[in-house]
Amino acid sequence: MKQFLTTALLVAGAASAPTGFAAEFPPGDRAAIESVLSTYEAALNHADVESALSLYADDGVFMPQHSLPSVGKEAVRAAYENVFKAISLEIAFTVDEVVQLAPTWAFARTRSQGFVSVHANGERAPEANQELFVFHRSPAGDWRIARYIFSTTNPPRP
Repeated sequence: MKQFLTTALLVAGAASAPTGFAAEFPPGDRAAIESVLSTYEAALNHADVESALSLYADDGVFMPQHSLPSVGKEAVRAAYENVFKAISLEIAFTVDEVVQLAPTWAFARTRSQGFVSVHANGERAPEANQELFVFHRSPAGDWRIARYIFSTTNPPRP
């Protein structure tokens, strides 16, 4: 919780600060984060639990809509296994912004759009979400998903 509050304060501070790391974001770091997002998109579209999991920090948190958070690699693995048992996705991400908050912290705001297929009934429907990824640079220097949350942008069903 303390780490989350620290991250939230960093996000709030970055939004109000006219200068700082956001203005000095090294292009290689932005490209690395966008590469993680691209790999994550492919993992979702191929229902690839291991590929999705490889992008998370060891203490990563997956916060899907209408569910409690999954905290840590094994809980995140179980969550993705359950997701892919229930649905298949055909989506594409649009990256709206990538902001570095500190040398080892960044966030990305994205949108996704496409289709979801429900395995239980074969229904295929439009899928659209807005997402927030918080990234942490690992000791090895690569960017990992530390926190991920999304919510639908589809209109409510009648």
